[in-house]
Amino acid sequence: MIRHFLTLQDLSPGELKSLIKQAIKLKAEHKRSSDPTTPLKNAVLGMVFEKSSTRTRVSFEAGISQLGGSAIFLSPKDTQLGRGEPVEDSARVLSRMVDIIMIRTFAHDIIERFAAYSQVPVINALTDSFHPCQLLADIQTFVEHRGDPQGKSVCWIGDGNNMCHSYINAARQCDFELRIACPEGFEPDADLIAANKGRVHVFRQPEEAVRGCDWVATDVWASMGQEDEQALRANKFASFQVNHELMALANNNAIFMHCLPAHRGEEVSAELMEDTAVSVVWDEAENRLHAQKALMLFLTNRY
Repeated sequence: MIRHFLTLQDLSPGELKSLIKQAIKLKAEHKRSSDPTTPLKNAVLGMVFEKSSTRTRVSFEAGISQLGGSAIFLSPKDTQLGRGEPVEDSARVLSRMVDIIMIRTFAHDIIERFAAYSQVPVINALTDSFHPCQLLADIQTFVEHRGDPQGKSVCWIGDGNNMCHSYINAARQCDFELRIACPEGFEPDADLIAANKGRVHVFRQPEEAVRGCDWVATDVWASMGQEDEQALRANKFASFQVNHELMALANNNAIFMHCLPAHRGEEVSAELMEDTAVSVVWDEAENRLHAQKALMLFLTNRY
């Protein structure tokens, strides 16, 4: 049976925990070995990008290379997808030529339709609804720095966007409490909140949400495609900046994460970003590489 990774819910809690353990192992092996194993030798990863990215492209391309495979980068101008070929037809063709496909796109139904017609595993590298690969890296980072997130309190501050949705899924999978601080009108999906009531709570004041938390995360106020809303959002989110003053309300050993790129002085202060006693954003960014290697091995039954 073909396994896809479109949201965190495509893994069981046990599989997720095992994958994170494997990612940490792969990271350690990468740092100490000059002659790594190549379990994906000759495998080809098709990378379909309708939304550009630095971290996503480099982490997947470097990851498949480190595992012994290779990658093909496909942008809309390079493919028939960008010229109106049905998603279903592209899925049928591409999946006969490559071994894994990752897609970074807009509407979530695009990747669902693609996966339905693909003969190989499909990975969601970001849609407007979810960003599960980033959560693999975030969970790995917390485990490395603070251990198992089960039973912890996590705070998401900012827009109820695709990252926030994936944090909601992570709360269910990892069994932690999630507190979301957002302005009125910027809440995450109501159905997703309802499906996770009891462990997910929405606040209007970031100070209330962050109090006593173990893990604080945020994202830019205006995501890709929302640039024309930048001024409006900057006004609405002005009191939602994560800084040392806000982090002081969290637990003493709380850590800060950001999926990057960050706008210093907006959603996060420059001082907090650079304070490595609190901010783990660089480990978090690096862990995209290792978490996605573990994911590719899992989906291809190589570990």
